[in-house]
Amino acid sequence: MTVPFSAHERMIAWRYLRAKRAEGGVSVMTWISLVGITLAVFALIATLAVRAGFRAEFVDTILGANPHVTVYGVTEYDENGKGDDTLKDYGAISEKLRGVPGVVSAAPVVTGQVIASFEGRNAGVQVTGIARHDLDSLPRIIDPGTGYGDLDKFDQGIAIGSGVARSLGATVGDRIKLISPEGARTPFGTSPRVGTFDVAYIFSAGRYDIDQVRVYMPFAEAQGYFNREGVADRIEVMVADPENIDRILPDLWDQLGENEVLYTWREASGAFLRALTVEDNVMFVILSVLVLIATMNIVSGLIMLVKNKGRDIGILRTLGLTEGAILRIFFLCGAFTGIAGTLAGVALGCLFAIYIDPIFAAVNALSGGGVWDPSIRGIYYLPAKLQAGDVLSAVALSLGMSFVVTIFPARRAARMNPVDALRYE
Repeated sequence: MTVPFSAHERMIAWRYLRAKRAEGGVSVMTWISLVGITLAVFALIATLAVRAGFRAEFVDTILGANPHVTVYGVTEYDENGKGDDTLKDYGAISEKLRGVPGVVSAAPVVTGQVIASFEGRNAGVQVTGIARHDLDSLPRIIDPGTGYGDLDKFDQGIAIGSGVARSLGATVGDRIKLISPEGARTPFGTSPRVGTFDVAYIFSAGRYDIDQVRVYMPFAEAQGYFNREGVADRIEVMVADPENIDRILPDLWDQLGENEVLYTWREASGAFLRALTVEDNVMFVILSVLVLIATMNIVSGLIMLVKNKGRDIGILRTLGLTEGAILRIFFLCGAFTGIAGTLAGVALGCLFAIYIDPIFAAVNALSGGGVWDPSIRGIYYLPAKLQAGDVLSAVALSLGMSFVVTIFPARRAARMNPVDALRYE
């Protein structure tokens, strides 16, 4: 019984692959298919790595600079029809939430939109009043690797995003004005409130839309500034495992009354994350078609190889090789092209993902800069994250298609009648 892919079959297949064009060896189409598979697999792995990196960076900025769960008050209306959704017993609610296993912090906050002004420059900002110890639960905000200043002086100043600092031209130690339209109440109405604050800290959360508008103020100071004495606008909860937030939700709900509601980070960013998932799937399908097109070139190259080796096939058959042996020989010829192209594509794709920063810097320099606009993309750089599952799926897809399309011309060679192959020799 002949062993599949025996030594003599591998030897003959390798001899055909190494044969020169004049000897009826590998055609130009085979080299084209090899290059095509390499580029297709490279594009598939590079795209999957960039998409995985973008998603990971985006989610990390959400989880590192925003609450994982937000507690809001249900809007109540007075006899004049004025609504009020503030939390009056925020201290007791926060204390109960902190006692839930898995909760890292529960911070009552006050928020408001104001105009920041410094030396003739103005910018609209979103102010969040938060206690100093609760600010420590936001890793993207207090990261010493991306921010600078002295957080110990936060109680006597404010922390602003790097985008706000650029817009105003301010730095640590400068005094900026915050102008709120909801200021002091007088017999003649509400007048704008103007406050001056020292910049104690400048942070970079890694998201353009956060750094461009966000300002943190001490909680007690914000209550007075926004006329929220004795109340909080909401409670921001940080948990130890935000990816599995659903597991802790029942325990959080148990600590709330009928006048409070929960809102998770998945609900806040769910539409965007679902859009990313759909885009990932579509990109995989499109690039899979490119891999299929590249592997189809194997058929053309192998058909030409079978035609050129018709005499050899006839001789091998008369020497006793079975149809199965001939099929395996030409299957090896086509499979080698797929394997070589796949390995080369994997190597290029992994190198691209590993060295994406210098590659992107070179592209940015050659194009004159401005290739990556953070105001559109949201994050400041193009990330890439190699995942074993993505690489294995690309390898399986490429090899699977290469092996399948190779079978058809290999069967044609195996079924060739040796009499017809040698008739005109």
